[in-house]
Amino acid sequence: MKPPPGALLSGELRLAGRLDARFFALLEAVDATGSINRAARTAGLSYKGAWLLLESAANLALTPLVTSAAGGAGGGGTRLTDGARRLLDAWRTLHAAHTAFLREQDARLSALPELQGLLRRMSMKTSARNQFAGSVSALALGPVSAEVTIALPGGAEITATMTSAAAKRLKLKIGKEALALVKASAVVLVTDTAGWQLSARNQLAGTVSRIERGAVSSLVVLTLPGGAALTATITNDSAEALGLKVGSAASAVFKAYAVIVAARP
Repeated sequence: MKPPPGALLSGELRLAGRLDARFFALLEAVDATGSINRAARTAGLSYKGAWLLLESAANLALTPLVTSAAGGAGGGGTRLTDGARRLLDAWRTLHAAHTAFLREQDARLSALPELQGLLRRMSMKTSARNQFAGSVSALALGPVSAEVTIALPGGAEITATMTSAAAKRLKLKIGKEALALVKASAVVLVTDTAGWQLSARNQLAGTVSRIERGAVSSLVVLTLPGGAALTATITNDSAEALGLKVGSAASAVFKAYAVIVAARP
């Protein structure tokens, strides 16, 4: 069952560990259309896939779930057997109870502000390896572009640039909770600037806490002051040239335009 937008809790109902919503959607579609072909399309299955589902379930039930009749005075088509109807009725009852249970528990979680905030921050699904939760500490709105600084709990700050329209759409303001998303491939690691200054707005110093070497590239994790972990993906040659090892100091450098900001409206 797909949770409603904003829900903190989700769960899938299965009977006997294998009969799920897809199977019962097929039964309902057969009941409504009287045709396996049309029911398969309604349930988002292929004709062959629909029959495989019905036949495998019927083998375990020991009795057919559908009956087919050729056209005639009474009309042809496919119909549910009495056993299939009882199974479908049981599913509808259980599904309603399951949905009510999830809503009740979701309301209970929503009544716990600290836990609610944690779960909502963790609910975002994104390919960005680095996701940091913080609050807006600075906001500069220009005619076209905006600069937003997000303060992390450990004291570090991440600055992002975006259009002013985007900042207004997100309703950003000082103190508002926000997430900073940074792809690992956008992060450059620096161990020694040799006295040079860098133009990148974000330069976060940390300590190498983990290195995972692959066939071509390495995943390097820096632990920042305060405990936040920042991940960079660099080539193996670069990792060797920098002499990276666990415990060595390094800085994660990335442009402000490489930061994506997320905020709840």
